Parts: sequence; structure tokens; C-alpha cells
Amino acid sequence: MPHTFDLLVIGDANPDIVLGPLDAPLAFGQREQLVDTGLLTLGGSAAIMACGAARLGLKVAFAGRVGNDEAGRFIRTALDARGVNTDALRVDPVLPTPLTVVVTRGDGDRTILTSPGTLSATGPDDIPEALLTSSRHVHAASYFLLPKLAEALPELLATARAHGVTTSLDTNDDPSGTWAPGRIDATLAVTDFLLPNAQEALALAAAAAPDAAAAPDATGSPAATGSLEAAAGALAARGPRVVLKNGADGALVHDGRTLLRTSGIPARPLDTVGAGDSFDAGFIAAFLRGLPTAEALAFAAACGALSTRAHGGTAAQPTWDEAGTALARNGKNL
Repeated sequence: MPHTFDLLVIGDANPDIVLGPLDAPLAFGQREQLVDTGLLTLGGSAAIMACGAARLGLKVAFAGRVGNDEAGRFIRTALDARGVNTDALRVDPVLPTPLTVVVTRGDGDRTILTSPGTLSATGPDDIPEALLTSSRHVHAASYFLLPKLAEALPELLATARAHGVTTSLDTNDDPSGTWAPGRIDATLAVTDFLLPNAQEALALAAAAAPDAAAAPDATGSPAATGSLEAAAGALAARGPRVVLKNGADGALVHDGRTLLRTSGIPARPLDTVGAGDSFDAGFIAAFLRGLPTAEALAFAAACGALSTRAHGGTAAQPTWDEAGTALARNGKNL
């Protein structure tokens, strides 16, 4: 059966209001603080990943839900403008489109405030089975923000895999700090690639083994610096190949037996919002082109680094040639 799309992305899409850098504590008490930059842009891990993949030349469809409001129309227009098919982006007649405010700091850290809106209602009925079964790859994002969709992911991804479709998941952060011990295992069992960042990998691994040294604290952050290699190996033992992002320190991939690393490429980030999602897009695009795992990892790291050249998650996402040129400049040919 011919493939309709290279990639189906399911999950979150919302406007991002990115403000910063704020180099003082966030002040309450009706205080007003000034920052150098402010930007209204396309946000949501799934949406940013979809745009990055389309920029790299993939034929991409997006499935999810927005509200019947100006924010929802902004999302559809932004995805359409970046070459992402939005036929499966449904409109909720009652709930508003999600909205996120990102406040960045000069050291690259950030705080994220999200009003969930339609995220709480997005579920399996929003994902057309025809897209699940006719795309080459299905990527899901923001597991912990989409409870109804998360519950259905094992069945959805299993359906895709039964038709020869490969799958990936980027859980992103868990606002509750619990990291779904036990509940996420069924999803990992039908996931080909798990794409966490370092903090998420430590927290996910610790939730599965609560006596581990890297158990998360009350905020969901690891209370101790555990071994990223051990965390990746523990997660890989639950089914997926683990492709772990570690910012300026590069990335690694663990398939349960073999560990590969890349140092990435040097970057002077202007804004790191969405860099991990651009990394995801790079890895899946390289995988679908048939690149060996080590080359796909290096390519993904380049895509993540290049995406930090501008404010917002999508403005500086690279083309395939731009990422390849950046790798060659740093002695890493595809």
C-alpha cells in the first residue's frame, strides 16, 4: 500500500509567547519587569517537530485539536505556511486553544506556563486510522499533557506498527512530577524510538525503579545526577531505542546493547525553545532516509543546534542541506 505521508505527528499545538531573557527572579506583587525580546510564535512539542520535519523535506500530516478561536486559527495558518497538512487538525466547539508563556533566562534555562485548553479533550477519536496506517512513521509528543491520548497511545501505536509503520515518542516534562510509573510501559512496548532529554530520561528511569539514585524530587526533577547511560539502558530494556538529548553536551542512543554518542556541533544559542523538537525531527528524517544510527544521531544534534539561531521554535529550523553543511564544517560528513 502506498504511503500517503512520510510522517504523522500527533499531540499538542499552541501559540507560544516567548519572553526574555529574565535575569532576575520572577516577581509578583504587581511588579512589572522588562525583558529584551518578546515573540508570539507557533508552539507545542508536536507542532514544532512537525514543522522541523517538513523543513527537512518530509511530507508531514498533523493530528490534534484546537479551539474555535483566534489562537486556533493562528495554529492552522502557521502549520499550513510551513507545509504541514492540517486536514486532521480538529476544532473543539467549547474548549479554547492551549496557550503557553515561556520565560527564558540568560543561562539558557526557562520556565513554562501552559493553559491546557483542548489538550485535556484530545483523544483517539482525533487521530484518523487512515493516517495511522498509511504514513511511514508516527510520532507522538507531550505524553503527560494529553491524558486521554496517552491512555490510547498503546492501541494507536500498535495499530500503526501492525501496518509496518515505525513509531516514536517524546514525552516532554511531566507537570505532576510523577512520571507515570507503570502506566507508560505499554506505550514504550510499541515505541521504536523514545526521544527524551537528559532530565526526562533520568526521571522516567527513576520512576520505573524508585530506589534508584536519580529518583525525582517533588518538582519532578532528578534529586541526584544519575548516569545518563544507565538511564538510557534501563529505558531501552522496556522496548524502544532511546535517543537521549543532552544540550551542548551532544546526544546518545542506546538500543539495549550498544551505546553510541555524538558531541554535536558548536552553537551560540539565541533561544533554545524547541531545540529538542527540532532534534527529534532531524533524527526521524535521517532514519527515514536510511542513514545509519550514528549518522542520524549527529544529524539530529545539528538540527537541534541550528534551530537555536533565532527566537522561537521554528524560525531557524534548518533544511537538509543546511544541516549537512553544518556537519561538514565540523568534520562530520553524512
